[in-house]
Amino acid sequence: MTVTLNFAGRRILITGGTGSFGQTMTRRLLDRDVGEVRVLSRDEAKQDAMRRVLGDDRVRYHVGDVRDLDSVLHASRDVDYVFHAAALKQVPSCEFFPLEAVRTNVLGSANVVEAAARNEVRSLVLLSTDKAVYPVNAMGMSKALMEKVAQAHARNHPDSPTTVSCVRYGNVMYSRGSVIPLFIEQIKAGRAPTVTDPAMTRFLMSLDDSVSLVEHAFQHASAGDVFVRKAAACTIADLAEALCQLFDVPTKLDVIGVRHGEKQDETLASREELVRAEDFGDFFRVPLDARDLNYALYVTEGELAESPREDFNSANAVRLDVPQIMELLVTLPEVRAELTLRDQVLS
Repeated sequence: MTVTLNFAGRRILITGGTGSFGQTMTRRLLDRDVGEVRVLSRDEAKQDAMRRVLGDDRVRYHVGDVRDLDSVLHASRDVDYVFHAAALKQVPSCEFFPLEAVRTNVLGSANVVEAAARNEVRSLVLLSTDKAVYPVNAMGMSKALMEKVAQAHARNHPDSPTTVSCVRYGNVMYSRGSVIPLFIEQIKAGRAPTVTDPAMTRFLMSLDDSVSLVEHAFQHASAGDVFVRKAAACTIADLAEALCQLFDVPTKLDVIGVRHGEKQDETLASREELVRAEDFGDFFRVPLDARDLNYALYVTEGELAESPREDFNSANAVRLDVPQIMELLVTLPEVRAELTLRDQVLS
């Protein structure tokens, strides 16, 4: 996907900016001569660590919480673009504390939309997840409602100067909560990787791919759009085996059973969305259903669309085998660093 959006001299706010997405996005923006990157998060320790690593005066750190509207209003003042990555992302913890997921992922996201609109930000992109499609857990349900909040703003404020859109990903490799660092830690400790269900499938994509889709949304989104990044998938067993082979250890799995709120397979785009989606090769664009509450027009003048027979999910996506997964894993700087460290210890 070609992205030509010019961030030179612009001010960008990243909520949850100390996370994996936020740090990757910040580095890319700094390489593009951005005027200022504002990082909003609750964790002052992570902000301090990020400040010392980057050492760039163009990054400004705001301690605050998206649950507090005033925090977001202050951080987004005079900003051109906002990337909303702050969220509760762990499925099990959201299952035990669903109201916390609502407060951060729904009400917090509503605060970000409200603040961006009040400050007349040019474009706001909210980060969503495959778990928002046919959700079965609190984390996915809260993210699905986040998407609805974004779409409702577009529907209710058609003349807003702020374009609000969403991007939806599958699992991002080596991001916070990814199983890959856990498997590597277990392998280095001489333990078998803990696998919930060997046949469970998940999407795999890189942080760079996810950031590229955000940039595309900033450039091309219409209000209420949802951009869905296509990705290949694999079974959890094949992912664990690929890591075992990379680290030259026998493949042995510790099957622990499915955790709270987990699906066997994940869905990136539903059948209902694919009816109206545009296919751009690397991604789908799902436009806003902009009908108002008066459905009479659509009863008399609507048209029937042939419904796709299946969703786009990790069971029917391109399936990577073990060698292909290994090839993908070694493109990750973190995995290469771990392999280099292993080689140094062995030499």
